Amino acid sequence: MASTGGGELKYEMAQNAYIKLVLHALKHKTSAVNGVLLGRTSPKNESLVQIEDSVPLFHNHLGLLPPLEISLIMIEEYYSARGLGIVGYFHANERFDDTELGNISKNIADHISRYFPQAAVLLITRSLKLYQKGKTAALLCRFVSYASMAF
Repeated sequence: MASTGGGELKYEMAQNAYIKLVLHALKHKTSAVNGVLLGRTSPKNESLVQIEDSVPLFHNHLGLLPPLEISLIMIEEYYSARGLGIVGYFHANERFDDTELGNISKNIADHISRYFPQAAVLLITRSLKLYQKGKTAALLCRFVSYASMAF
């Protein structure tokens, strides 16, 4: 949840959207990965953002602008025909102990928020110390409200 001037924003994420971004992060666990969150504002409640899908983008060279711009254009074009738009961004750092959002990620989030002001950043952290069950560690995610981020 995130707080805005008009109230508190809430985000709902579909299971398939979550699974895609987690599997992308797990497949490339030694690389930084990123992608976009797709959805819409709920027609019944404007303070609710429904995340219906996610599209993994890169797991190497996250900061290359031409591939990023082309990817965002293609994603927007494809999903707008299905009633969805880019509503956020997800990112996982290459080191499991790095829980900060880097400048490249902040710039991408800034770009997305120009078109969707309620945009959020989902930072995926790989916390191996907190939630261990046998040999499997949980992948933790936290929403970072873009509006409340300090740059």
